[in-house]
Amino acid sequence: MKKKILIVIMCLTFTLSALGLAGCKQAAKLSTSDDSIEPKVTEEPAETTETEEKTKVTFMGWGTDAEITTFKEMIAQYETKYPDIDVEYIVVADNEFDTKLQTMIGAGQCPDAFYSHIDRMMKYAATGNLYDLTDYVENNEIFDPDNVWECLINLYRFDGNMQGSGSIYALPKDVSVFPVFYNVDLFKAAGVTPPTIDNPWDWNDYLEAAKKLTTGEGENKIYGTGAYSLESAVWSNGAEWVDQETLTKVKIDDPAFIQALQWCADLRLVHGVAPSASETESLSDYDRFKQGKLAMVGAGTWSLADFWANCDFEWDVMNWPVSPNTGKSEIWFGSAGLSVSSTTANPEAACNLIAYLSFNEDAQRTAYTMGQAIPMLKDMAYGEYMNFEKPPASKEVLFDILENHARLATQSRTFNQEWFNEFNSNIDAVFNGEMTAQQYCESIKDTIQQLLDDSNAQKAEYSKK
Repeated sequence: MKKKILIVIMCLTFTLSALGLAGCKQAAKLSTSDDSIEPKVTEEPAETTETEEKTKVTFMGWGTDAEITTFKEMIAQYETKYPDIDVEYIVVADNEFDTKLQTMIGAGQCPDAFYSHIDRMMKYAATGNLYDLTDYVENNEIFDPDNVWECLINLYRFDGNMQGSGSIYALPKDVSVFPVFYNVDLFKAAGVTPPTIDNPWDWNDYLEAAKKLTTGEGENKIYGTGAYSLESAVWSNGAEWVDQETLTKVKIDDPAFIQALQWCADLRLVHGVAPSASETESLSDYDRFKQGKLAMVGAGTWSLADFWANCDFEWDVMNWPVSPNTGKSEIWFGSAGLSVSSTTANPEAACNLIAYLSFNEDAQRTAYTMGQAIPMLKDMAYGEYMNFEKPPASKEVLFDILENHARLATQSRTFNQEWFNEFNSNIDAVFNGEMTAQQYCESIKDTIQQLLDDSNAQKAEYSKK
């Protein structure tokens, strides 16, 4: 039986070359050993002498210092196991990555492998810039589909029309969960008992806790919460940005959507449990949490290493509250993919590299012990990672989110994200009290709809090429 591929997201913007580039030859197979990914060999790889020429693979990514250090370590592990491969690791600032990659593609110097974001995957695939990994994945024992998080399955497939089906154009770099991080010390001092998987909070419980946790004045002010995830509020309340069947109709004027947006804004405007706009500009929620001046903050698991190093208090994680109207809690998950250039001269080596970085057990272990990501392999997550000494203590919350509450961001399912960017362009008017949620959504709906129509028209145009 053919195996399904698992694939995933993280935050980066790609711009595409308009060139339609031909695919390369099929890469060689992989075999697994103890569920890890290793390129298939008939015997132990011989040591490469100084006179032998190594196969060079260029690999380009971005990231924090911690992420760069993690990937250097994983690449070094790969090169130790396969000394006939020389990986040149190119690091580009995230806000320059798109321009750099576009320039390299246009000059015919695209890296063999590189970070790939779900938001731009369809355009890159449609213009022929991504190597089609389908045969490579389906003819190799890359992973057990029952041993990866279901929300990741098929994420980087594209059939020319819809994301989620068709050919495979990336492997997952990692998987990121976006829980609520909370300050255990502040909770204890305020007498607040955190929710559990079996006994979750609803929005009202969250608000009451935030009120108890908000104390002090001036420089000593401690807020109960930072900005509440609008995605979680909207989805949990049964609302959507656009319809989920066809992705063609904007639905931001739905009363359930408007209610969710206003509730998020009122945490600041009405209840005073979240920092004001000016306070957030001078000190972000994220940094305020690290300084012990914020009791609850939404953050991704890519923050683990930073919190380990810079929080001098006990902290843990919990899921986002359920909506009192639906009893449901939903939140987005994230990651980036690892793609191979369609013009690579070494497709076998490039594919083997990204497969190793994605699913090799040693690579996965390096990622979680260095605080870069949680395991994508479920047996590792529920096994050794559960016994890992570093926080969060409630690691099972992360798994519960991935198993039961995680979903792909809506804008990642559309051909471009201009409509979503426009929605967010003046959303501060609601959070600053200049407009109500209803006024804002009604005023911008037609503009959003036109941009979504343009996105779908662009997809139709590209699909004809």
